[in-house]
Amino acid sequence: MTKRHQNIPASYLTLFKDNKVLLLRRFNTGYEDGNYSMVAGHVDPAETFTQYIIRETEEEAEILLKPEDLQVVHVMHRNSGTAENNERVDVFFIAEKWDGEIVNKEPHKCDDLSWLDLDEIPENVIPYIKQAIKGIKNKIYYSEHGWQ
Repeated sequence: MTKRHQNIPASYLTLFKDNKVLLLRRFNTGYEDGNYSMVAGHVDPAETFTQYIIRETEEEAEILLKPEDLQVVHVMHRNSGTAENNERVDVFFIAEKWDGEIVNKEPHKCDDLSWLDLDEIPENVIPYIKQAIKGIKNKIYYSEHGWQ
């Protein structure tokens, strides 16, 4: 029997305000530490992309979202380059409104949560996140990353 590959699903929250994007700097996680990403993570079994991002944004940053305030703005099929489970499907949501005061609730995993200028994105943004931000800004709804 042929083994089917398994994609790992992940959800990301994109927030823009005054020509800035909300990014967090990974810290002490073992993956891309010192580099910026979005509030995000792997979707749990029996959970939708939407359910996950609503739960995760509250857990990570005290951002309170409603499903009707979320819109999918980008989907990425990504090869992470690892030996096993290297295929990822990343869904990027944008929220025009939210409740809660944005706070870093996971300082043991994130040492900075800031609004960064879209015209001066730092070099230490994870490459596929940079690609997604560019795609979102340019209304490109699908991209691929890490394939040769």
